Amino acid sequence: MGGEPGMTRTKQAEGGPMVQRQHQDVFLAVDLGASGGRVVAGLWNGQHLELEEIHRFENGPIDAAGRLYWDLLRLWSEVQVGMRRAAERFGNRVVSIGVDTWGVDFGLLDRDDRLLGNPVHYRDQRTVGTMPRVDLLVPRQDLFAQTGIQFMELNTLYQLFAMRSAREAQLETARSFLMIPDLFHWLLTGEKSNEQTNATTTQCYNPTTRTWATDLLRRLEIPTEIFGPLSLPGTRLGGLRAEVRQATGLNTCQVILPGSHDTASAVMAVPAEEGRQDWCYLSSGTWSLMGVETDRPVLNADCLRLNFTNEGGVGNTIRLLKNITGLWLVQQCRQSFARAGQSLGWDELVRLAECAPPLQFLLNPEDASFVAPTDMPRAIAEYCVRTGQRPPSTPGEFIRGTLESLALRYRQVLGWLEELLGRRLSTIHIVGGGSQNRLLCQMAADACQREVIAGPIEATALGNLLTQAIASGALASIGEARRVVRASFPTQRYQPIARGAWDEAYERFERLSRSPEDTL
Repeated sequence: MGGEPGMTRTKQAEGGPMVQRQHQDVFLAVDLGASGGRVVAGLWNGQHLELEEIHRFENGPIDAAGRLYWDLLRLWSEVQVGMRRAAERFGNRVVSIGVDTWGVDFGLLDRDDRLLGNPVHYRDQRTVGTMPRVDLLVPRQDLFAQTGIQFMELNTLYQLFAMRSAREAQLETARSFLMIPDLFHWLLTGEKSNEQTNATTTQCYNPTTRTWATDLLRRLEIPTEIFGPLSLPGTRLGGLRAEVRQATGLNTCQVILPGSHDTASAVMAVPAEEGRQDWCYLSSGTWSLMGVETDRPVLNADCLRLNFTNEGGVGNTIRLLKNITGLWLVQQCRQSFARAGQSLGWDELVRLAECAPPLQFLLNPEDASFVAPTDMPRAIAEYCVRTGQRPPSTPGEFIRGTLESLALRYRQVLGWLEELLGRRLSTIHIVGGGSQNRLLCQMAADACQREVIAGPIEATALGNLLTQAIASGALASIGEARRVVRASFPTQRYQPIARGAWDEAYERFERLSRSPEDTL
């Protein structure tokens, strides 16, 4: 939320050696989110970093014949537009390119490396009812012990199980499984690679052995031969296909794998100080993802009970986190307001929310009614009636109550996270687009009674670019990359200023959010 990010110029990084270069290197990040994508250039001369957005385009689900798809070919066309513009602007100074996207979704190739249809969107209904059917075949304790992943019906495992149960021809024909960023890296180079951080989101990966969970997949009769070798962030896939070089003009550009799961890249760019363990991150966008970095997965009964997830991070770390429905609710409200003739910008929505009365209604962001409603404000109003609350009536009231509920969800997840770790977390680093929303950041500080450090806004693109810079030798380590971020990009600190009303509201929120999703 907030204004659209523009060009950001950075200052010289604090401390540590920097590689001195006489010319300016350019790295390209293709950053695809659930609602939009960008091609972003990172300009590095050994002392200063500059981000420049080259091309921006929309993304979202396409409903065709009762199924939700991603329009992969249009997205590929937009990526090439951005690459052409980068070639026109920077020429052969472009060192490399890497792609990051959301997790869980995938495409399949046949034996001739032909794409078997557009990837299906994770909000498609094909997985409805699959979780209890999988439970009958593999007890949840076993499944969690092998994968360490949060139970969500949209997970790749349940998508593949739904395809297998329906005997879909695509799965029977498939020879290669590629997640969304893997598909783009294949389109760029012709090389098929399963990047590890995104693979860990599938619930088909074992974080202890750091390999595909083939025993589990066989028990569910999901073909294991489609899963290829895993590659770590920083892997160099090679140059562009000849036809891509010709179409874009990027003749010397290499392809380097970032943390291709967008949250992995965002966490890599969190401006935390080395040696401190009293912080957590909150990557805030369409989804909110709240967690910490650890050296090894947490696979105990409490982690299963609280339904946390263990995903891969850059530098062979584990991201112990929980997926939270984030600004999806606000984005969908805004779209509904626009359809009703009220076209409100993000800043105007925040202003209206600031003027609305506080803590008038609360909702559980994880309620099933908010997954994919046709009219989000109506779904919120019906939820309020169903839970004995007065429904909101103005855009400001809708947005304020939704943001307050998100802040209270953050408090709930923070408490669970501290329970799992056995220590207090004193600072919340909010990165991503949601870090621009001053109201939400202050609400998070007040609800959680913790200091909030907001920024950088462009954490995902930064993490993507900095991983490429490390792989190319321009930077020495993740620690050095974080020093660059800390010294170069502005952050905003929020201190908690209210408590009593939030404590009372949290008691109400806990009653609303006691759902099976949180007590598996």
